Amino acid sequence: MPKRVLINEVVTRDGFQSEPDFVPTETKVELINALAGLGLNKIEVTSFVSPRAVPNLSDAAEVIQAIRKDTPTRYVALVPNQKGCARALELGVDEINLVMSVSESHNLANMRMTCDQSLQQFKDIAEMVSGTPMRLNGSLATTFGCPFEGQQSQERILRFVDAYLERGLHSLTLADTTGMAVPNQVQSLCEEVRKRWPELELTLHFHNTRGLGLANVYAALAAGVNQFDASLGGLGGCPFAPGATGNICTEDLVHMLSEMGLDTGVDLDGLLLQSQRLEEIVNHDLPGQVRKAGKRSDTRPLPQSVKELMQNGRS
Repeated sequence: MPKRVLINEVVTRDGFQSEPDFVPTETKVELINALAGLGLNKIEVTSFVSPRAVPNLSDAAEVIQAIRKDTPTRYVALVPNQKGCARALELGVDEINLVMSVSESHNLANMRMTCDQSLQQFKDIAEMVSGTPMRLNGSLATTFGCPFEGQQSQERILRFVDAYLERGLHSLTLADTTGMAVPNQVQSLCEEVRKRWPELELTLHFHNTRGLGLANVYAALAAGVNQFDASLGGLGGCPFAPGATGNICTEDLVHMLSEMGLDTGVDLDGLLLQSQRLEEIVNHDLPGQVRKAGKRSDTRPLPQSVKELMQNGRS
């Protein structure tokens, strides 16, 4: 199990994309700037998608231009096509995230193209990025199950991993888009990927749709994975996948890892403060648990009646 674990924050992209009310640009920038000072490895700040499809991300360029640039945190933008890649290059984004679903039906629903068409587009985008400092990450959505087709074969997943790397992508994310993963499935696949591509920068992206998000993190850790996506407060979900509720919660994840003695380098108290602020921003309850229950190390004041009993017992 790795001793150092990297945490990637996705709340301002994956979290905000399904929110019904538009989050003001300056609010997004303030939140990203606050999170960038907490020791996160990456922040997926936005996506260059159609404003009609995802209105809450229509201010992508404005957000990227306004955020602070003086931290080690890597800024990522999800890019659906060559047009989005051109905008990301123009704005100097550190990394772009390209997404394709393992399942053909979900890729058609989400990206409006076949898997083969997505792979061809990735090749074209890699050529656009060649010779620039921008990094390319490829995400495989529905890796652990598709809401339309069910489970996907491990052979198909591994074939797509190979196809991503052949097209020049630098790193890879295996995404549990609708929270269908179970721990033994996660550990088996991650062990196989690590065995075939031991030097690959690999991230796991889990949703907590069925309450197994952190259990699946533990399974991936056991397989040697040391990088995870998470969303502040557990906000998020895929608008193009029925039943895809929130991502695993960043502060809950960092709390678990810290209590296990693993180093994330992330300021948990700072995350809890921003999670409280996030609930005010979206104006509804968030699924994260640690902010509500407190950290495992927190203690509560002893009731006065118990203090009196203890005093009387000593007298």
